Amino acid sequence: MSHPTQIPAHTDPDRVIPREGWHVIHLFYQIDRANWALYSDEEQLQAKTDLTALIQEIRSTEATQLLAFSMVTPKADIAFMLLTADLHQANRFEKRLTMSLGPDILSPVYSYLSMTELSEYTTTEEQYVEELKAKDGLTDGSEELTTRIEEFRARMKKYNSDRLYPNMPDWPVFCFYNMSKRRNDGNNWFDLDFETRRELMLGHAKVGRTFAGRVRQLITGSTGLDEAEWGVTLFAHNSQDIKEIVYEMRFDKASALYGEFGDFYIGLQVPLDELFRRVGL
Repeated sequence: MSHPTQIPAHTDPDRVIPREGWHVIHLFYQIDRANWALYSDEEQLQAKTDLTALIQEIRSTEATQLLAFSMVTPKADIAFMLLTADLHQANRFEKRLTMSLGPDILSPVYSYLSMTELSEYTTTEEQYVEELKAKDGLTDGSEELTTRIEEFRARMKKYNSDRLYPNMPDWPVFCFYNMSKRRNDGNNWFDLDFETRRELMLGHAKVGRTFAGRVRQLITGSTGLDEAEWGVTLFAHNSQDIKEIVYEMRFDKASALYGEFGDFYIGLQVPLDELFRRVGL
């Protein structure tokens, strides 16, 4: 007879924190300027002061980041990217952001919930050692192999930490879109064996690395959380780099045969006072 899983004694029922990683919410709003115009000058100033204080509060919260954007097309006027450990905290902040300028000012037009995660296709230490033996002729116990393994461990420790607990950049150009893998009869990603998928994703990552220093990306998982399987957030100093990395990756087989993409949202990360001016507040 099976027994229900017992909740560990240290579990806090008022917190929902993943075993690893953070929750990520992308929030996109249009501003109801007709309702905003009904505010007096004093009410408008107070509303902006309240939003500024809320943003500062969120940014000062432990294990939490909040980025704000002026959106470039009429798909949305203003957007936020919230990263935080506790889902309850994410929920509270999201509701407060939506109401921050008053009950009828920020109208949600799109949102996306995901979580930071490690890639299942990342090279393991065992795979790395076998590659060194095969390609470089290194042998067990050799000093060079030992050194290379230690370097690999340090590199992967930082890589995994950056994936799970990223420090988001202040680069100005922001792009967000969701994506999934195809599962139709002709090209079903989930019907491929692991090694085939791994080889395809290694090729996909190789294309991405050619944009190092020009594009910062964060891939977050959303299977079971939102409409697609991953959220992709890109940052750059130049919009052409965003355009080029997405274009180049379309030719990669992992995308060409198996990629399905949602709408693209482009914004600019600017100081808060400029953001208010830019969106007409």
